[in-house]
Amino acid sequence: MQAALPLSPRVLLVSAAPDDRQFTDYVLESMTACIRNSGITPSGVTMLDRRNADRTQELVRGADWIVLCGGHVPTQNRFLHEIGLKDLLRDFDGLVMGCSAGSMNCAERVFSHPELPGESIDPAYPRWLEGLGLTTRQLVPHYDQVRDHILDGRRLFEDIIFPESWRHAFYTFPDGGYILSKDGRETLHGLAWEISNGQMRQISAENQIYTFMNVIFISPHFPQTYSHFCAGLRVNGANVLGIADAPYEQLNDELRGTLTEYYKVNNLEDYGEVYRAVAWFSHKYGKIDWIESNNEYWLEQDARLRTDFNVTTGIRSDGVGAFRNKSEMKKFYAAGGIPTARQIQGSEGLARAKGFAKKTGYPLIAKPDNGMGASGTTKIHDARELDAWFAAHPDDAGRFVIEEFITGLLVSYDAIIDARGEPVFENNSVFPTPIMDILHDRLETCYWAGKTVPPKLAAIGRRTVKAFDVRSRFVHLEFFQLDRDREGLGKKGDYVGLEVNMRPPGGYTPDMMNFAHDTDVFQIWADMVVFDQARKPQGDQYYCAYAGRRDGYRYKHGHDEILHLYRSEICMAERVPAALSDDLCDLAYIARFQDRKEIARFFAFVTERQDGEL
Repeated sequence: MQAALPLSPRVLLVSAAPDDRQFTDYVLESMTACIRNSGITPSGVTMLDRRNADRTQELVRGADWIVLCGGHVPTQNRFLHEIGLKDLLRDFDGLVMGCSAGSMNCAERVFSHPELPGESIDPAYPRWLEGLGLTTRQLVPHYDQVRDHILDGRRLFEDIIFPESWRHAFYTFPDGGYILSKDGRETLHGLAWEISNGQMRQISAENQIYTFMNVIFISPHFPQTYSHFCAGLRVNGANVLGIADAPYEQLNDELRGTLTEYYKVNNLEDYGEVYRAVAWFSHKYGKIDWIESNNEYWLEQDARLRTDFNVTTGIRSDGVGAFRNKSEMKKFYAAGGIPTARQIQGSEGLARAKGFAKKTGYPLIAKPDNGMGASGTTKIHDARELDAWFAAHPDDAGRFVIEEFITGLLVSYDAIIDARGEPVFENNSVFPTPIMDILHDRLETCYWAGKTVPPKLAAIGRRTVKAFDVRSRFVHLEFFQLDRDREGLGKKGDYVGLEVNMRPPGGYTPDMMNFAHDTDVFQIWADMVVFDQARKPQGDQYYCAYAGRRDGYRYKHGHDEILHLYRSEICMAERVPAALSDDLCDLAYIARFQDRKEIARFFAFVTERQDGEL
């Protein structure tokens, strides 16, 4: 789009009824009068229809302002393809404006809702068409005229448009409203509504401007379910801009259909490459509103990108240490009055560690100060093993922290937090077997998501969020629930802070939350990003249990037997990606129950082994 039109622009109108000469001539006369009445004095106004279609290239190149006229959407769409207008507009440096059908055909993928009698009941009527690709927005114009329209005995909005809006967003507004695309940024002007997921909500009032967000999602293809986050953003009207190192063809169908644009880098570890990708998106789409991966591995890189591009909606480089380094976490826990295990740093040396052990007793836990999960974690049972650990880490002991060993039940407080630091969604999960034991002994992974968050866990979880000043994030906070009274930490049943993770819980837990609470946490997160609130309701509440099985073991009950016995409860049963199988086993069974007592029976049935290995 040019910065400004010439004082006397050359205007090219594109017909929506190219073979109807009488109608087209009427539109030419009306539009010319409209342009002149608005105070613009064009140097010429030309209508492009069937009569001069062979001169399309010449006419487009000679125009300053192209207007796509109103009429029948599919008819105009066919004509646009016949004259190759999409390709001709790639290098067009003037103003393009769409009216009615023309505005709908500006979309990359056009939603052509039925208009004429018989179209809504005609199975051959094409409701989705390839458009000009000037915008990703799909419009339903003339709100005042069509809101209560009945077509073929069906309500246009409730019976025809609403059912098509699942995983899509349509924008409707009265005549006079418009969407402006300038320098890569799109804004909606005036009273308007968004239709998505079968519902309609007002997003802008008269004389207001609604700005569509630009969201960069780093590594949206892994884990595979993260395409759901992107889909939620797209439904909410955001431009979803993906950066990853996977070929575009390897992205799943949902992700390819969701991303506004994808930028492939050779290596996501190469900050220079990723920086250039963000810079490209910033140049093309304007200011970037959000940069996120929802992946702890990229937490520091995400923060650096936000800092370098002045994106203020997330953690920046000066604050990331509080969430990555276990030693730094202690300071924030202490400020919030949240009990945690005592800790020293490996850099303090063997003598200091032995003195620490005299205070806490054995065992001790040595784990990377900056690290994820149980990787690199060692349980130290006595002084001899402590000597051996330091001997094995002569040069890198400073990378580790050494903590007292706390016995209790591992639980999580999972939440989606808004910009004020308040939860818009909460969940808790229970992990009866420590992940370290699962990894070291190749045990089956079994855990569950609860129906509700216990009040004491909710209280300490929210207090932790406040202590770390968490805002606009999906968090996974880990706690031990003490199995006995411990001096300085609390009574049996109290919660002790373990780790703060600024990301959704890993693996299939987000899916389990959906099953447990009959909702969509991917959409709730996207609602938080775009609207700073949860708009997805919850339904019935369940316990949702995960039972994993490992290749190489003989199990008493076969796959088909499990599916038959739990046919009413099974929500998911599938192979686990190899990258996740150490923690989550090789085959996952997820089921939900009303009664917590059923969980133990489910775990026992799925994981019961026969003697020996395969």
